[in-house]
Amino acid sequence: MLQHLSAHRQNGFFTLRRALKQGRRRVSVCNLCFRALAILKATMDSLLTAADNALRTLFATPRASTPTPAQGMAEPDLAPAQRRLAGALMRVNHVGEVCAQALYTAQAAVTRDPDLRAHLLEAAREETDHLAWTRQRLDALDSRPSLLNPLWFAGAFALGLVAAKVSDRASLGFVAETERQVAAHLASHLTRLPEQDLPSRAVVARMKEDEERHAVQARASGAMELPLAARSAMRAAAKVMTTTAHHI
Repeated sequence: MLQHLSAHRQNGFFTLRRALKQGRRRVSVCNLCFRALAILKATMDSLLTAADNALRTLFATPRASTPTPAQGMAEPDLAPAQRRLAGALMRVNHVGEVCAQALYTAQAAVTRDPDLRAHLLEAAREETDHLAWTRQRLDALDSRPSLLNPLWFAGAFALGLVAAKVSDRASLGFVAETERQVAAHLASHLTRLPEQDLPSRAVVARMKEDEERHAVQARASGAMELPLAARSAMRAAAKVMTTTAHHI
């Protein structure tokens, strides 16, 4: 293709008049060439966006576009054991948001539907808020993110690519099921967080609402119902992740 473009330059073949003189077949080759360049550019743009998102998610301090639900709330006086529990639960939630960034970025990079891409990127923006809020809670609780975040990100990115390669409906089905499981997981955290840790509880409650809304939007956009085996595998993988992130 590069040799073909070089020949264009040497022969002055970039004008329509000269292209027509060379015959319709040559014009078709040129159109194919330019179409390939456009696809290559779009692919490179998606890859660069994905790489930028990975670096920001894993190594930069996330910045929320909306205030945290915990804004203005006083930090609770927690016993050491309560502080450790709250920190561990918020670390698990932070890992979930790292995975959400990877999932949405991968799916947005693969889909060719501009409306679906816009939907996925908007969901990713909201998940960035969650990422920032959970990180703020980790700092306030004197805790830290998971040491395995790069591994979690890579795994979720791979799953997002696989789902998106199947079809847009399968991709949306994966989103809907993921968000449903995450919302249930957050609901369980609300029963485990210390009652006096109002800031953490406010963050988790707001995240649960957002995840439920994302699931509803995915289904409304045409998400397919995933097979039972796929849903079970997702639950098993989430169990491994949450159990490990609770400690590491």
